[in-house]
Amino acid sequence: MRVLIMSDMEGVSGICTWDMVDRDGQRYEEGRLLYTEEINAAVRGAAEAGATEIHVVDCHGAGDDCSFNSLLAERLDPRCEYVAHHPWGRYTHMFETGCDAALMVGMHAKAGTPLGVMCHTISTTTWDNLIFNDTSVGEFGINTALCGHHGVPVALITGDDVTCREGTELLGEGLEAVAVKTGLSRFSARHKPPKVARDLIQAGARRALENLDKQRVQPWVPASPCTITVELSTVDTARRFLGRHGVTLVEPLKVQSKADDWMTAWNQIWDF
Repeated sequence: MRVLIMSDMEGVSGICTWDMVDRDGQRYEEGRLLYTEEINAAVRGAAEAGATEIHVVDCHGAGDDCSFNSLLAERLDPRCEYVAHHPWGRYTHMFETGCDAALMVGMHAKAGTPLGVMCHTISTTTWDNLIFNDTSVGEFGINTALCGHHGVPVALITGDDVTCREGTELLGEGLEAVAVKTGLSRFSARHKPPKVARDLIQAGARRALENLDKQRVQPWVPASPCTITVELSTVDTARRFLGRHGVTLVEPLKVQSKADDWMTAWNQIWDF
C-alpha cells in the first residue's frame, strides 16, 4: 500500500498563533517540533496498517526558504520519504506512479470560519471565499480535489474540531477525523496534550487505512464542466488575475475560472 501524507502546521495541537508557524517567529522552532511529531504519528499509523511506501509533503508556507520546508528532517520517522520546498499543490509523482490513499495532517479551517483556529484560505488577508461550482471549500478541499483528480481518496483529516467538521461535510462520515484541539477563537484553543494528540492521530491513520477496502470514502473531485469562484478582499489582488486565459473578473472583488474539468480551471487560477 502506497500512502501520501499532506501536512500543514496550523492544525497541530499546541499551535494557535502566527508566531509558531512563521519563519521569523520566536516560537517557530517549537512549532516545527510539534508539527514533525504529529506527522510521525500518522506515519506510524500508516505503517501499522500495512503501508509499504509513505511520502510526506510539507504544505506549510512559513516564508522565504522555509516555505514548504518546516519539517525537522532529523526527527522524521525513517519509514517515510519527504518532499520539501516544492511548489504548493504541485507534487504529483506518487499520483502518477500509484497511490492508494492520502492522509491530511494539521489542516486548518477555511477563511471566515467561526472558531476556526488560524482559519484562512490560501492567503490570510486576500482570499475571502473559494467556491468549486456551488461548494465553498478551503485548503482541505483543494487538496482533496487534487487527490480526486488522480483517483485517490482522502481517508483522514486532523486539525481542530471545526476543521474536522468541514472535512466530514465535504466527504461524509466515512472520513476518519481526528480533532486535536477545540477552537475558542481564531487565535486560541483548548488543546489535547501533544502525547495524547499523537496517539489519536496514530490510531486514526491506522483505522482509516485498514478500512480502505470497505470504500468508506471515495475520491472527490468537482463535477465537470467546472466553475471556480474566488471572492477577494482587495482590488489590488483582483488585478493580478486580469488577462489570464479562462479567468474573468465578474465583479470588482470576484473572479471566476471556467473549464471543462476542475484541474484545468484550477490551473488557470493557481498558476504557481
